[in-house]
Amino acid sequence: MRTEGDTWDIVSSVGMTALFVAAARAVESKRPDALVHDQFAELFVAAAGDPELREQSPLGTEFMGLRSKFFDNLFLTAAEDGVRQAVILAAGLDARAYRLNWPQGMVVYEIDQPKVLEFKRQVLADAGATPRAERREVAVDLRENWPAALIEEGFDPTVPTVWSAEGLLPYLPGAAQDALFARIAQLSAPGSRLASDAFDPDVDLTRLAEFQAEQLRDTPFGKIDITSLFYTDDRSDPAEWLTNQGWATTTVAPEELAERYDRPLSAVLEPFAEMFNSIKYLSAVKPS
Repeated sequence: MRTEGDTWDIVSSVGMTALFVAAARAVESKRPDALVHDQFAELFVAAAGDPELREQSPLGTEFMGLRSKFFDNLFLTAAEDGVRQAVILAAGLDARAYRLNWPQGMVVYEIDQPKVLEFKRQVLADAGATPRAERREVAVDLRENWPAALIEEGFDPTVPTVWSAEGLLPYLPGAAQDALFARIAQLSAPGSRLASDAFDPDVDLTRLAEFQAEQLRDTPFGKIDITSLFYTDDRSDPAEWLTNQGWATTTVAPEELAERYDRPLSAVLEPFAEMFNSIKYLSAVKPS
């Protein structure tokens, strides 16, 4: 269970979920109709030392392909429009600094727990990978004073920024989520952009926990009860909060992304379906 001030590496607690996501991206990348190509995802999975992680993920690779494509497009569109500063919140095993075709002068800040960033850095260094943008690590917990750490690494709050909070919000208490958006708004110059995703906190996760315990017990996906890592306490709706702060917001459902990217959604394992079907993908722009 989560506790105040808890920490993790890449093979425990919240960090382990980053490996699940990497495993799904690795499978997605091998599809003939892949929406994303993440050549580094399989390296992370292999380095974790659990061969069973390479099996089909219950997350559903089609779902992960849609999600990854949504956030990839956020960054690339912002860069095409002249934004030269990106912040990946809870970066995990996100390798966008290495795999996206960034323009010259792009700076990518990655914020996450120190042990998570250390693991990623070591795997990529061992592989001889070179980032396609200037990559700066910000090793700090998002429940702490991460804006100060970000600025210390050279972040400039006076110029537009493109932010991502991908697969993050359920792992934050409601108060921490609200504080996160308040800090993003304070650090964002006009013209900044943000994308995030979140599922309905009222979704009943009991069946999901039972399924993990019964059907996934002897697999890597049964080692951690995902529902025990989520917070479902009261919190603001991100789109409403940003709209009230003057941001222009848009939300789309998974089926809308499937239509947009011409990728029909295949069936996700039933206990996961209710949660995934409730997800909304948010994009927002702070007006100039």
